[in-house]
Parts: sequence; C-alpha cells; structure tokens
Amino acid sequence: MIDLYLSPSCTSCRKARAWLQSHKVPFVEHNILTQPMTANDLRHILTKTENGTEDIISTRSKVFQKLAVDVDNLTINELIELVTEFPNLLRRPIITDSKHLQIGFNEDEIRAFLPREYRRAEMLNTIEE
Repeated sequence: MIDLYLSPSCTSCRKARAWLQSHKVPFVEHNILTQPMTANDLRHILTKTENGTEDIISTRSKVFQKLAVDVDNLTINELIELVTEFPNLLRRPIITDSKHLQIGFNEDEIRAFLPREYRRAEMLNTIEE
C-alpha cells in the first residue's frame, strides 16, 4: 500500500494525489498538519533516503528559517520531536511504499508506484503507436 503524506494547501501534493487517483493507484492519504507523522513513520522514511535529513527537510520553508536550527547537529530523536512539533519542516509530498520513496512530485519518478503489469502494458502501447 502507498502512503501519501501531504498538506492540503501544497500544489505539488494536490498534483501527486490527482496523479495517483487518475491512474487508479490505491493509497492512504495522511495530512501531516492534522495528523503529524509518528516517530516510526519518520524513521521508516529516513531509512529509505539517500541523504538522510537533507532529503526530507525543507530548508527553504519559513518555519526552518525562523527556527534557525542546524539539523545536522540534532539526534534522530531531537529531529523527530522537531518535525512532530513543526510538520511544515518536511518537504512535500512524501510518497512511499514497501520499496520506493519519492519526495516532491515528479511525474516520471512517480511511475515507479504503478503496478508492474500496468507499466508493462503502457510500454507495449507506446511501442505499438
């Protein structure tokens, strides 16, 4: 099952939701503002990142700039507490399943969440055209 972590006002989040819906990909939507991510959710996501906190923290966000915190000097538990308290620190959307992680919306990369059979059929249709 795919988990889509988003905030409703985020344009990229709305694009990701619409893309998953239009491709009939089942997902569970998590509004990070009304239901902050759990420590386990964050740990799970961090294990899939290539660059750790650098991949998930939005250094351009107003919250990040206001807090003026050096996330590189935080322990994992401190980071999790901070993100739980200030969910807007996260880059969005965060899309994950048992194998994949995508942060932000990218129409090419999100295709990895399509079932293999769907991708195969799509490729065959492209070749035949």
